[in-house]
Amino acid sequence: MKTFQNIDELIACVGQTVAVSEWISITQQQIDLFAQATGDHQWIHVDPEKAAAGPFGTTIAHGFFTLSLLPKFFDSSFEILGSRMGVNYGLNKVRFTAPVPVDSRLRGHLKLLAAEPVDNSGVQMTWEVTVEREGQPKPVCVAESLVRRYP
Repeated sequence: MKTFQNIDELIACVGQTVAVSEWISITQQQIDLFAQATGDHQWIHVDPEKAAAGPFGTTIAHGFFTLSLLPKFFDSSFEILGSRMGVNYGLNKVRFTAPVPVDSRLRGHLKLLAAEPVDNSGVQMTWEVTVEREGQPKPVCVAESLVRRYP
């Protein structure tokens, strides 16, 4: 995990890949809990027997489940000592570029694209998050995430 002393130290990294997160294992229990929370019970996610005969040979994680891991990727990648809080502001673009079979391991590559001042002495950062599946050359998700940080 990288440590930045303050927001300005992080802002100096605009245009660079700032960090790579820890690996996160994707279990069937997590997929099932996500299905319960969202009401998305499509068989490709929650029915291992039927999914075994499907196009991926097993269940796969919901795309939005993969997207919901972004905060975890940020949290396990770096910390900013001179910042009291950060908030998600939204997304500009999201693409689910490959499936995430159950028992996959994922990690996020975080590239800081831009940083602009906002109210209350905050900074809005635009991040490109590329989600990698272990052992696969193609990313499973690429998202442009907007995060606001405050000193």
